[in-house]
Amino acid sequence: MEPAQPADRVPADRTPPDGQPPVDHPAGAVPGATGPTAPAGGEPALVAAEPTAQPPADSPAPRGPSGADDVTGGRPTPPPRATAAKSERSPKDMAISLLVLLIPIALLLAFYRGFLGGDQATEIDPAPAIEQAQAANAFPVSQPQGLGSDWRTVSARYQTVEGGANLRLGYLTPEGRGVQLLQSSLPAERLLPAELTAESQPQGQTELAGRTWQRYTARGNQQALVLLEPTRTVLIVGDARDNELRELAGALR
Repeated sequence: MEPAQPADRVPADRTPPDGQPPVDHPAGAVPGATGPTAPAGGEPALVAAEPTAQPPADSPAPRGPSGADDVTGGRPTPPPRATAAKSERSPKDMAISLLVLLIPIALLLAFYRGFLGGDQATEIDPAPAIEQAQAANAFPVSQPQGLGSDWRTVSARYQTVEGGANLRLGYLTPEGRGVQLLQSSLPAERLLPAELTAESQPQGQTELAGRTWQRYTARGNQQALVLLEPTRTVLIVGDARDNELRELAGALR
């Protein structure tokens, strides 16, 4: 009989069972154990900690979104706070800048008025419109004769309208006021409310060049002279003075 062996001792006989090849076990390993080798004596196993990967010494330091070195431990460095730029322009500087802009505009305006006649109306030749009205023969056509050169014709138009035709001649008086001479084949009861106002009323009669004219009120500060004839109505209206209206009416031939 062989003497008893301790429980932690490995049997010296490593002969495998019949039909199996021999298996070599490393020294200190327990046959049949599949896990890590436990140290003898019942001491706990010591597991070596895996070394932490260190960046190479020459690798650049991590940078934040702004491109600066990230020194906050992985958090992006906040961008610097933008400070509001305080305007350093004084009211005097602003006034000078405005003056520099206004001076060229004033010079251009003075040149336009002084050399190009910007305030003067363009004078036209009324002959084409008068000839067109005469050719249409819708009514007898009159035109001023003997007016001074300071009377300027600024508009002339002949047009047919429903129920008749109109010839309009616009003038600037010597005082620079506007007057319109209208000759129409429309009935006076239709023409006068449209050209003056519906409330216009005759203010009396006046004799000019052998014709009897009626004085009428008009829009605003305007006044009118009206000549009523069987085949036409003649209307002189504008903001000119009464003597200029009478002068134009007396010059019609």
